[in-house]
Amino acid sequence: MSDSASSGGAPPAVLDAQGITKTYRMGEVDVHALRGVDIQLLKGEFMVLIGASGSGKSTLLNILGGLDVPTEGRVFYGDWELTQADDAELTKYRRDNVGFVFQFYNLIPSLTARENVELVTEISLDPMDPADALDMVGLGDRIDHFPAQLSGGEQQRVAIARAVAKQPSVLMCDEPTGALDYKTGLRVLEVIDRVNRELGTTTAVITHNVPIAAMADRVVSLADGRIESVHENAEKIAVEDIRW
Repeated sequence: MSDSASSGGAPPAVLDAQGITKTYRMGEVDVHALRGVDIQLLKGEFMVLIGASGSGKSTLLNILGGLDVPTEGRVFYGDWELTQADDAELTKYRRDNVGFVFQFYNLIPSLTARENVELVTEISLDPMDPADALDMVGLGDRIDHFPAQLSGGEQQRVAIARAVAKQPSVLMCDEPTGALDYKTGLRVLEVIDRVNRELGTTTAVITHNVPIAAMADRVVSLADGRIESVHENAEKIAVEDIRW
């Protein structure tokens, strides 16, 4: 892995992607989702990835999270080359190191909030108590409720509790507010921000909602499978001050 991540006093790179391309075959056509992307995700940072639909954001996050593999290029998690891993090693990497939050909550309807979180903590190396994880996202009084008894925003917060309860080193969120109204979306962003600040969890959030980028340490803009720009926020805006 490159030494550049640790030079100049910068935090070390938790993830380091080098020359990542991803090409899908759609019938007779090759679709280039990523075209030679270099990116580092630094320890403890809050990164927001923005870009239009089809710009490559989700593909990039899926590769960094071990849900997909690149056509070309290399990805390092610390000093370990993720792109040399087999399926079993990728499963272990995801289970032990990465928390995922998606636009849709993927909760099991027949399980309570606590039981949905326990699905993860039962197979984790160093999990939080499920009740503590739910308390952190403001649902300490709803732990025995089923998804159907919770609002959309509450279900998303259960999904966040489930993701962070295994105490992952990286939290990856793909359009976590995409299915929510403005007020509920802000509440969810506040929870993700709190996880980053209080637990020190390295966090990457995909959004098409540009104003959300103001809460990030670093903003990466993608277009047509390439990184268009990287911007560091000298002053981050508090979540409650974000408007869209």
